Amino acid sequence: MSRLSRWDERFENGEYPSDPEPSPVLRRYLDACPDGRALDIATGTGRNAVFLATEGYRVHAIDQSRPGLRLARENARERGVADRIDWIQADVGSYAFPPATYDLVTISFYRAVDRLPDIKEALAPGGVLFVQHHLRTDDPVESGSGDDRHRFAANELLGACLDLTVLQYAERIERRDDGRRSAVVELVARNSSGPRQSYPHIEWD
Repeated sequence: MSRLSRWDERFENGEYPSDPEPSPVLRRYLDACPDGRALDIATGTGRNAVFLATEGYRVHAIDQSRPGLRLARENARERGVADRIDWIQADVGSYAFPPATYDLVTISFYRAVDRLPDIKEALAPGGVLFVQHHLRTDDPVESGSGDDRHRFAANELLGACLDLTVLQYAERIERRDDGRRSAVVELVARNSSGPRQSYPHIEWD
C-alpha cells in the first residue's frame, strides 16, 4: 500500500483526528506574524488552514489526499470560512511554490526538508515560517512514525533555517491530549536578515 493510500485510509476510517487544534506555539506567535496571505503545507484535515482563515488570513492549503481535503472543506464550512481558503490537491514533493508570495507558511507533521529551500523562497519579505514535526529520539514515545527517515534529526530543522531569523526553536518530549508521549520539534522563523533584529514579546503560561 502506498504512503498516500495509507493516509487516505486513515482519513476515511477516522484514525486521524477530524478537526485537530493548531499548535499552541502557532497561536502564541500569530500576533507577531504579518497579516495577509498564508500557505498551509500538507494541510490534512485543515488544522492550520481553518484556524488561520478564522484569524483573517487568505489561505492556500495543499495536500495530496482527497479524503483529507474533503474533511478540511467540511471543517472550513462549519467554521464559516470556506470562502477564505483555496484547497489545492497536489504532491508537496513536486509542487511549484510561487516565490515571495506568503506572509505566513505553516507545516505540521510533514517532513519537508527536501523542499525547504523552495518553501523559504515562497515567503514574502518579513514573512514567518512555522514548522512542527516528529523528532528522532532514544526516549520511549508512542506517537509518530517508527522509521527515523520520517523524523527530523536533532538540530536538523534548525540548521536548515539559519538563513532566516529564528524566533523560537524547541526540541522536546510532550504528552498529547490522548495521553501518548511524542518527541517533537517546533520552529518559528522570520524572513529577515542582518546582525540587528527586532523580536516579538511573547507571553508564556
